[in-house]
Amino acid sequence: MNASCTVRPVIPAAPGADRHPGLDLANSRLSMPGGQVTDLIGTPREAARWLIERDLAPAGTVLHEICAGRLRALRERIRELFAAHVHGAEPPAEALAAVNTALTRVPTAAELRWDPATGLHRSAPHPTDQAVDHALGVLAADAADLLTGPDAARLTACDSSPCMRYLLRTGRRHWCSVRCGDRARAARAYARRADRI
Repeated sequence: MNASCTVRPVIPAAPGADRHPGLDLANSRLSMPGGQVTDLIGTPREAARWLIERDLAPAGTVLHEICAGRLRALRERIRELFAAHVHGAEPPAEALAAVNTALTRVPTAAELRWDPATGLHRSAPHPTDQAVDHALGVLAADAADLLTGPDAARLTACDSSPCMRYLLRTGRRHWCSVRCGDRARAARAYARRADRI
């Protein structure tokens, strides 16, 4: 295997993440077996791939750390809003402000510019920034819609420690994956045996 090649873990999406990219973003940092934390958007290259795979950025998009950092920062603010919602708490003002900023920065049109060689033309002030602003706006809008829409009552945190993902509850299921469900059932069985001893 090439030393520069990194193997990404195959992680099934949490219930609801396929319909809610904001939920998918919140779950892009997760706990793996053994307690290690994996960040699916931890580097600019991974962040670009994550956006491209979800049709939130055009193929070939290259991000710099500042743009990847903005994506990770929005993720943390969305996670704060989800946590507040799940616990019935007041959402942090900074998280609300971050989502609202992302919503209002979505570019609506390319600017009109003048260039002596090409004349009047329209173009983005910075194509990468515009692509990232668009992606952040879509993700923020989806998170806002999820928190205020019909699925809000189903939003919950995975009930298997140390998992840190969120999901849309279906029936009595409170786990984001079969792995987490198995881990939670095993922990309950172990606790029952320990109580009998």
